[in-house]
Amino acid sequence: MNDTLQKALKKLRLSGLAQTLDVRLQEAAGNGLNHAEFLELILQDELAVRGDRLLARRVRAADFREPKTLEDFDFSFNASIRRKQVFDLATCRFVRERRDLLLLGPPGTGKSHLVQAIGYQAIKVGHTVLYRSIFDVVRDFLHDEALGGDEKVLARYLKPDLLIVDDMGMKQLPKRSGEYLFEIIMRRYENRSTMMTSNRPLEDWGKLIGDVPSATAILDRFLHHADVITITGKSYRLKDRAGRPARPERGGSAGPADDA
Repeated sequence: MNDTLQKALKKLRLSGLAQTLDVRLQEAAGNGLNHAEFLELILQDELAVRGDRLLARRVRAADFREPKTLEDFDFSFNASIRRKQVFDLATCRFVRERRDLLLLGPPGTGKSHLVQAIGYQAIKVGHTVLYRSIFDVVRDFLHDEALGGDEKVLARYLKPDLLIVDDMGMKQLPKRSGEYLFEIIMRRYENRSTMMTSNRPLEDWGKLIGDVPSATAILDRFLHHADVITITGKSYRLKDRAGRPARPERGGSAGPADDA
């Protein structure tokens, strides 16, 4: 590739095309590609690079706790988690239909892994995602409220196609938490999808939030168009501590053990 062409590609921000152009030129000459076939190849290269960059940006913006995939999840450990149901959810039809999803179950049973993996799949099919623990939600609103910027943080929670709120039920939440969560759920209701996890039954949410009316209002809206998946079984972390193999998943990454 000559310098003039290289500079032109750089100016046009066609870095994907620039990376593969020399190879494609050789391929075109060796296989007798016509102009249209050659143009299609180099444009596909550029689109592939741009797609990878967009995916990486959206994954960073989602702010997952850890990268998780369904391929790394150990479905054999807990029979209450139905593989087909999870992979159906991973098609993200519920996001397109603006439905919600709630995963209930004891700590350590894989809820956090599953919602982050489904969130990653949502990004791959073109949706925007934001992952936050319930403690992040409260912290964000308390911080920005003190600075007078609560509308800005609310906008961040309303914008993504899929909002994931994890770890509901780990401990009692600070005062006014119910107000913040209600505002998010109310404003996203029938407009965007929300996915939540909790290790406490729904009847305990009033105590957790410290505001029974707010908890009732939250659940009234959230559950109206929500699928509820109840997970039972033992903690994956406790299995590891009992001296069994710590990493049985394919790919060697952590399984449901990261769920709170």
